[in-house]
Amino acid sequence: MASAEASAGRQVRRLALAGQSGVVPLARDFARQALYAWGWLPAATADQRAAAEDVLLVVSELVTNACLHADGPDELWIACDNKVIRIEVSDKGTGQPAPRTPHRAGRPGGHGMFIVQRLCLDWGVMRTPGVGGKTVWAELGAPA
Repeated sequence: MASAEASAGRQVRRLALAGQSGVVPLARDFARQALYAWGWLPAATADQRAAAEDVLLVVSELVTNACLHADGPDELWIACDNKVIRIEVSDKGTGQPAPRTPHRAGRPGGHGMFIVQRLCLDWGVMRTPGVGGKTVWAELGAPA
């Protein structure tokens, strides 16, 4: 189930993913629709197109990590203001995502959080005391 809200110049969209199949393409399509609604797409310049593609790649990586390491994502949350887009993926996992060290570009797999780290202004993990699971978040700058 998807929902949208707006407050103080910030646009927010949520998509429930728990129990869904095909969650990675579902999440990418949902994020793409949000980017169209927020005017990031269709992109007028190469920089704007690259920024939108970066958002879609980060969504894919965060949702994929939840699938691989946490029995799947519960929810995708995307918010946008004039300067930053924030992506959050919640799951029931207890692990701590981190870029693989050392990173080896030629080795298959293990590149997700390295990609997120390289593309994003910042990223991290939120946990609520006494509640299982976590939310992995990432922020990207809005295109010029």
